[in-house]
Amino acid sequence: MIQQIQKYHELEEFISSSLLSHQVLHINLSGDQIGDEGASSLGSGLAKCINLSNLTLSIYGDQIGDEGASGLGTGLAKCINLSNLTLSIYKNQIGDVGASGLGSGLAKCINLSNLALDLSENQIGDEGASGLGSGLAKCINLSNLTLSIYKNQIGAMGASDLGSALGNCINLSNLTLDLSENQIGDEGASGLGSGLAKCINLSNLTLNLSYNKICDQGASSLGSCLAKCINISNLTLYLCDKQIGAIGAQGLGGGIGFEPPISLLRPSDSPTRVAQPFFQIGDEGASGLGSALAKCINLSNLTLSIYKNQIGAIGASGLVSGLAKCINLSNLTLDLSENQIGDEGASGLGSGLAKCINLSNLKLFLQFNQIAAIGATGLGFGLAKCINLSNLTLSIQFNQIAAIGATGLGFGLAKCINLSNLTLSIYDNQIGDEGASGLGSALAKCINLTNLTLSLRQNSMNLSSIKGIKAKKG
Repeated sequence: MIQQIQKYHELEEFISSSLLSHQVLHINLSGDQIGDEGASSLGSGLAKCINLSNLTLSIYGDQIGDEGASGLGTGLAKCINLSNLTLSIYKNQIGDVGASGLGSGLAKCINLSNLALDLSENQIGDEGASGLGSGLAKCINLSNLTLSIYKNQIGAMGASDLGSALGNCINLSNLTLDLSENQIGDEGASGLGSGLAKCINLSNLTLNLSYNKICDQGASSLGSCLAKCINISNLTLYLCDKQIGAIGAQGLGGGIGFEPPISLLRPSDSPTRVAQPFFQIGDEGASGLGSALAKCINLSNLTLSIYKNQIGAIGASGLVSGLAKCINLSNLTLDLSENQIGDEGASGLGSGLAKCINLSNLKLFLQFNQIAAIGATGLGFGLAKCINLSNLTLSIQFNQIAAIGATGLGFGLAKCINLSNLTLSIYDNQIGDEGASGLGSALAKCINLTNLTLSLRQNSMNLSSIKGIKAKKG
């Protein structure tokens, strides 16, 4: 039987409703400025919803402080049948007392299995993170947790205590944790990792620790700890900090070389962050990361964004040499844009990718890399050997591949006999009419190509050249 969802946008309307009858409840009071008094009244009302199993509650930006958060926690504690809770309470004035009070309330929700809690942009600090963690540790049936506590003045102690607490959630299988823009440092990263290592049933982990003053030591320690999460199948890390260099990248990679699908992403992949460089790892860090990934023999899915990292030809070649040993790799997204890999690096990249014999989906971003004709041709030559490649997105704009490079690249792609979907961004490369014509002639030989998206602007071409490409594919 489908349970009816009850929705409320006014506090008074909810309070005066038939509280005992509620099983699935959506309450949105965000922006109503309900304050501590309103939050406490809300908690008192929820305390009477003893049959409630699913609750979605939005009260962000409502001037709620410690008193209101604690009152809300007291109310939730009475919802003993609650199994699914989504609570958005960010951008308030909640400190350590309120966070701890909320955690104490959640601790009594013994049937809670799915929790999404957003406490970001408050001031819970170390004590609040510890208190919140203590409460979550008692949610013994919790299997799915999304916890956002970025911008909360949390330091090393809070992060470590939170990690230790989460280590007690033995049934936790899916965890998304956003601790970005705090001050956890190396010690906090290590302590958090040590706790997460005890989550023996954890299979999916998304961890955002960006902008936390984490240096090489913290990144290496975190990698070593995560290596102990032997059941993880999917790992996504947001770890942007300019203090992390080659040593940290190698240490992190060495730790996580344990076979999950890995994503190392820049903050712009998170909708609330501004794009910044990943690390400043250089050639040494990129090569070390490649060596670590080479140990992931069962790796099938990898997203790696290391744009703007002072990586040259040696680093690009070293990185892909490691990936070449990932014989089961089928899905790869690699962002190497805004480095200096040049012709040698592009050719080395192609040679490495050629050895990924099971690669079927590839997204490769190489814009702003000083690649000329030789590099583009070498890359194409390597891709030609990816016989199972069916979907390719290649961004090589803002280089200098010229006509010869465009033709050589196209010649390689023409040999990808199973290619069905191609997105090729090649604008601002001075390919001219000759390059456009050569590229079109080559792509015309991709007999299985069904979808083609081609960006060629700013290449000094006549309209007839563009029409020529369409005619050859049409």
